[in-house]
Amino acid sequence: MPPSKVPPTIRQRRLGAELRRLREQAGLSATRAGELHGTTQARISGIESGGYPVSAERVRALARLYSCTDQALIDALASMTGGRTRGWWEEYREILPAGALDLAELEHHTVSMRIASVIHVPGLLQTAEHARAVISDVVPSLAPPDVEHRVSFRIKRQTILYRDEPVPLTAVIHEAALRMGFGGPAVARAQLTHLIEMGERENITVLVIRFGAGTFPSSGQSVVHCHGPVPELDTIQLDTDHGSEFLDAHAQLMKYRTVVSRMEGCALAPADSRDLMHRIVREI
Repeated sequence: MPPSKVPPTIRQRRLGAELRRLREQAGLSATRAGELHGTTQARISGIESGGYPVSAERVRALARLYSCTDQALIDALASMTGGRTRGWWEEYREILPAGALDLAELEHHTVSMRIASVIHVPGLLQTAEHARAVISDVVPSLAPPDVEHRVSFRIKRQTILYRDEPVPLTAVIHEAALRMGFGGPAVARAQLTHLIEMGERENITVLVIRFGAGTFPSSGQSVVHCHGPVPELDTIQLDTDHGSEFLDAHAQLMKYRTVVSRMEGCALAPADSRDLMHRIVREI
C-alpha cells in the first residue's frame, strides 16, 4: 500500500515516533527490523513516519520484536491505530493551519491537561468575544471571515470540557492575564465571570499567580501539558508566533512538567484564586 497523500496527523506521527524509539532501544536498524518482521525497510520507515496505516496487531508484533515488556505502553500504542481520526476539526483542513488541527486532535484524545499561561487566558476557557478580540489583533491582520473561522474553531475545541467524560483541566494563570482587558471593560468583565464559573465545574481547576508571588520558570509563552494514557505518551504544546510547537522527547517532557509544576506551586489555592478574580471584576 503506498503512503497516504494526506499528511499524517499528530497522533499518527506520535505512534510512529514511539515505534521508532522502541526499535532504536532494541538496537535494530530499520532494515534489520524489516527482515525480522517479514517486510521491508521502506515499510518500517513508512510506519515510523506515520505515512503508512498500521493495525493494532502489527503494533503488538513490533513491540514483541523490540522486546518491549511495558504492557501499559503497548496497549496505549495499540489504541492509537486505526488511521486518520475523522473528527470535527477536519472541516477546517482547508481553512486553518495544520498545527491548529493537530492541537484539536491532541486535546480530543488527551487524558487530562495542565495549562500555564502568563499573558493570555487559555483558549479552552475563553469566551467568543474575548477570543475575537485576541485573534483580531494578530500580525499580519486577518480578514474578518478568517477571524470568525478561528473563533468558531476555538469555541468548538472547548467541547472536550463538556462531553460525557470531560477532560480534567488545571489552568494556572498569572494575574497579568486577568488584567489585560482585551476587548474593553465589558468583554474583560464577561471573560473573568466566565473564568470564575468554569473554575467551579468539577473537572476544571483555575489557579492564579498573584503579582509579587516571586519568580517562576516561564518566558511568557503558554505551556500546555497533555497527559497521555501512560506518561511516555505525554505531549507538551507551546504557543509561538508561528503557530503550535509539539514536544515529546523525554528531556523536553521532563523540563516542561517541571515548569508547569513550579508555576502551579506559585499559585493561590482555588478558593483564593476565585476571590482574587471576583475582586478584579469589581475593579473593572
